Amino acid sequence: MKKALLIIASFAFSITCFAQSKPVYDAALAKKLGADDYGMKKYVMAFLKEGPTQLKDSAANMQLQMAHLKNIGRLAAEGKLVVAGPFLDNQPLRGIFIFNVETVEEAQKLTETDPAIKAGALVMELHPFYCSAALMQVVPIHNTLQKKSMTN
Repeated sequence: MKKALLIIASFAFSITCFAQSKPVYDAALAKKLGADDYGMKKYVMAFLKEGPTQLKDSAANMQLQMAHLKNIGRLAAEGKLVVAGPFLDNQPLRGIFIFNVETVEEAQKLTETDPAIKAGALVMELHPFYCSAALMQVVPIHNTLQKKSMTN
């Protein structure tokens, strides 16, 4: 009898743990993150593409890459950049940025601060983007996960 009750209790507990519960709307968090009624917000997505200027000197290329990464860190710290990352297949499409701005014009001004853009090593193609406001949590969460900084 005890064994049967233990099995039933375990089964009931596992169903409870794996059951999908309806999320509870958090108005304060939605407002903080800039969410609309659907939990979404406007961003601008940038596709980083190989530019017309490719540095042959590996030391100069590494210096430019570090300056590019530091600019990414600065924009993220300012809350203007919520996602950034490279593609890993070594193609002309090099990576993406998702800017926390509403217009392509605002994003264009931010891209102009990037040393790799200034040098012509990268060009950016910008598009309005509508996605979950939860993206705004990526940078704070990432900061709790990284053991090392890519720029140090």
